[in-house]
Order: sequence, then C-alpha cells, then structure tokens
Amino acid sequence: MPVIGFLWSGGRDFGAHRVTAFRDGLDEAGYFEGRNVTFEHRWAEGHYDRLPELAADLIRRQVAVIVAEGTPAAFAVKTATTAIPIVVVMGGDPVQMGLIASLNRPGGNVTGVNVLVSALLAKQLEILREMVPGAGLIGFLVNPTGPNGESETRDVQAAAEVLGQKLLVVRASTDGELEWAFAALARQRVSALVIGADVFFNNRLAQLVAMANRQALPSIYVFRDFPAMGGLMSYGTSLTDGFRRIGSYSGRILKGERPAELPMQQSTKVELVINLKTAKTLGISIPLPLFGRADEVIE
Repeated sequence: MPVIGFLWSGGRDFGAHRVTAFRDGLDEAGYFEGRNVTFEHRWAEGHYDRLPELAADLIRRQVAVIVAEGTPAAFAVKTATTAIPIVVVMGGDPVQMGLIASLNRPGGNVTGVNVLVSALLAKQLEILREMVPGAGLIGFLVNPTGPNGESETRDVQAAAEVLGQKLLVVRASTDGELEWAFAALARQRVSALVIGADVFFNNRLAQLVAMANRQALPSIYVFRDFPAMGGLMSYGTSLTDGFRRIGSYSGRILKGERPAELPMQQSTKVELVINLKTAKTLGISIPLPLFGRADEVIE
C-alpha cells in the first residue's frame, strides 16, 4: 500500500483539519486513506531547523509522495530528494524563489498549489481601515526571520504610503519578542493591527487573538482560523481549497503522472470572514458595504 508523507512547517492545531480537504481531493482520484493508501505526518511546529531531519525521516520511510505545507517545508524536502514526487501548498513566488522552473511546466519533482498570502497584505490594510476608519496609527506585526518577512514589510509600507496611513512595524520571532511587540503597540497607542502571514503566528493563533483582544485592538489576520478563534476578521486564501487541489494532484501522481508535467496551480479563492461577536465586544459597527462583501459572518 503506498504511503503519502506530510511535512508540516506548522503544528497539528493549525494543520490537522486541512487533511480532511486533502482527503476529499484524493478521493476524487480513487484513493482512500486506510483502504488503498496510508498517511505519515511529520510536524515541525514552527521550528524550521527541524525540517531537514523530518524530511529525511520521510525519505527513509520510502513514501510514494511527499506533501509539503509552507515554503520552509517545500525547500527542505526539495533539498532532501530529487527522486520522490513532491506536492506543495505554499505562498510566495515558487519560480522567483527557484523552487520550480515555471508555473506551466515545473520540471523536476515538485508541483502543487501556490496560494495568495503575502500578496494580500496590502488589501488587508485597506479592509482594516474600512473597518476602523478613524485609525490614526496602524500596526503591522511581522516575523523578521520568516521567508517572506522583508518583502511583506516593504509591501505593507508601500500600501500605507499610498493610503496616507501612519504605520508602525513591530517584529517578533519568539514568544518573548511577541510580548515585547504587543507592549510596544500599547505604548504607541496603535489603533488597529495587521498580522503578517507566517507559520510562527499560525502556531500561536489562540495566543495572538487573546493578546489583541485583551488590548481591545481590532486586528485582521490571514486565515479563517483566527476569527473562528475569536479574532475580529480575516482576509486571505482558502487553504481548504488549496489542500483539496493538492489531494487531487497526489492521487494523479500515485496513478503515474509526473510532477514535472503537472502545472503549478494558483489558488485565487479568497475569503473575508468577520466575527460579529468580537466586533460588538470591541464596540465596532461594521460598515454595511464591508458586511455585504463578507463571505462568512461568525456570530
């Protein structure tokens, strides 16, 4: 029975339920977990230095396909093997980063789904201003050690300049730095906050939501998980859609198709999710145009 290995940049809490979407895509190809295929999972929990050894462990397991979640995992497994097919779901530009040759013909042993993540941060800033029109100073929380930290910062700063919005960038890559960052936001009397797209933040979604809400700080996040946990709102790519697609690709590869000939798909399905209860707690009246554009309102 073939084995699909999963290499996760993040942790179980953020990733486990997305396996359901992966199974849906895999089922379309006629493969069902426990019946004619099995799964092996390796979780880095945001510790990128662990990824090479976790990738090597999956290779020793002789898995048939490796699914890599996130840019760090994608590069770790690509470095580790040129023989085993790799299916990735990641943000950033995989061609510019050197992961694949082109979107249409990836070449090598890597294909998958490229999701919109960092590219949406400018739009998140715009939506947050619409939600909190009187915001004088808006904060941007970024992980400076993440693969897209520098480019994300440049993009949000450029967007703020275009909008004429004052912006405070705070950086955190450890729990201690996260505490310092929120203390700085309080000292500077920041009115609202954009949370960057990074596995470090994804692994601390409950912690981040609690810290923002404790300061009564209206915040926008990348993924639905955050407003589902009590955050104000999110605007970003549907990872459910991305994982369903890579499930389908994994099934096709198990049937004999080559990653080099499967185009890197681009998931453009984005969703705006608003937590109505949190908005009321923060004393925010949701503008009707924004309410009408929401894909989901959590009550």
